[in-house]
Amino acid sequence: MKKLLFTIASLTLVQISMAQAIKNSAPEVSLVFGLTQPLFTNGFNFEVDVWWDKWMVDYSHGFGLEFTGSNVPQEAADQRLAFNITHSTGIGIGYRVTKGLNIRVEPKWHIWEMYYEDAFKTEAVKITQYNTYTLGLGAYYRWTPFEKKDSALKGLTIAPSARWWPNVGSSLENNEFTYTNSRTERVEVHRANNIGMGNTPFFVNVSVGYTFGLK
Repeated sequence: MKKLLFTIASLTLVQISMAQAIKNSAPEVSLVFGLTQPLFTNGFNFEVDVWWDKWMVDYSHGFGLEFTGSNVPQEAADQRLAFNITHSTGIGIGYRVTKGLNIRVEPKWHIWEMYYEDAFKTEAVKITQYNTYTLGLGAYYRWTPFEKKDSALKGLTIAPSARWWPNVGSSLENNEFTYTNSRTERVEVHRANNIGMGNTPFFVNVSVGYTFGLK
């Protein structure tokens, strides 16, 4: 049921964004890259934003996000686990409260690989792989400090954000995985991770990039 609701929500957002696109044939387009991902998870993230008068739609995709050491929750640390998110992807649709500030509804899909910390990314001993599905909100600010200049700097874009992406489901039965841990030599239970800081749904980011067609 949760997966069905997730799919319906995603399709609804796409339909709304397409309807809005028809109304305005000359949108602004931003391509930005997240800084949190390479700095803290050795990964990569890009985002494409399409802007109309009061509305916007985005597509974002993260790759190879590593959750190791202090980035894993205490429960996982006790089980000597580490995680690799191979893909974290989805869309968002937002309303521009002001020229810079926009609020977005965001359904996302995250693919987690689970390893022992001392054999991280060793395919032969990968413990399991599972998906989580989130549906949350994001507050974003698009800052174009040189937009009044008639030069190549005009579209330079800096975009800080704060997001709340709670899990609405996972591919794990009852959102947990029971297994025999070869490091602790016990039967352990791993509960589906949250995507944010400290195993919470909350995280912040700053993205940099360029906006084309800036008005």
